[in-house]
Amino acid sequence: MPSPSELVPADNDHDDVHFYWDPVCPFAWITSRWLKKVQAQREYAVDWRFISLRILNKNVDYDTHFPPEYEAGHTAGLRMLRVAAQVRSEHGRPAMDTLYSALGSSVFDVAPPSGESSDETTERRRKHGSPEHVVPILKALDLSPDFADALDDTSLDVLIEAETDEALSLTGKDVGTPIISFNPPDGVAFFGPVISRVPSDEDAVPLWDSVITLASFPGFAEMKRSLRERPQLASFGITEADVGIQEDWHGGSRRQKK
Repeated sequence: MPSPSELVPADNDHDDVHFYWDPVCPFAWITSRWLKKVQAQREYAVDWRFISLRILNKNVDYDTHFPPEYEAGHTAGLRMLRVAAQVRSEHGRPAMDTLYSALGSSVFDVAPPSGESSDETTERRRKHGSPEHVVPILKALDLSPDFADALDDTSLDVLIEAETDEALSLTGKDVGTPIISFNPPDGVAFFGPVISRVPSDEDAVPLWDSVITLASFPGFAEMKRSLRERPQLASFGITEADVGIQEDWHGGSRRQKK
């Protein structure tokens, strides 16, 4: 197996965007689908890089700061990133586009079964980041199921933490996921944008250009509110009645300190 330093992707002068993703972050998923629409219209070259919510919160007391399911969810994200790191080492950076799309879709584009109880939802989500979850995805992408062995390979955490630190070096530490670097390595970088629904094809580019214009102003630091829609994703069981209903997300989650 290559050493962690050998798995780090070299910077590519032709990249238009570096997108740092964690497979269990719903807001990273929504923003990534927005970026995919922009990419199709602008022909951007995107490098899909790693950032781990579990590593970001390694010094946080989950019992105090997060709802009960968050630690398991963040850990599942780290496990999937280990698989992604190993796939990238053997198949290169372009493989991350399709792998992230497949992992994210398996987490967020699957609606809960009708009548599912909260306990059943918790149990179903516990399978994320398990061989049962990952192996079928690998096979569907014509990747070896042996990559699932990386789920428990903690030696890959060195690489994932290094890339997480790389992302934070671009924005500062009081952020979450996703992080986007535009025209790297010297262009603007920012956390977010955090949006709760994917823009239409017609709105995708104008909205993107507005964000880049604002973020590129040298004195710009932050625009933020914690009131937001629940992510408009099938996995959240969203119906038409839920659209527009806002919740107060403290620190990027519906957590409340005890």
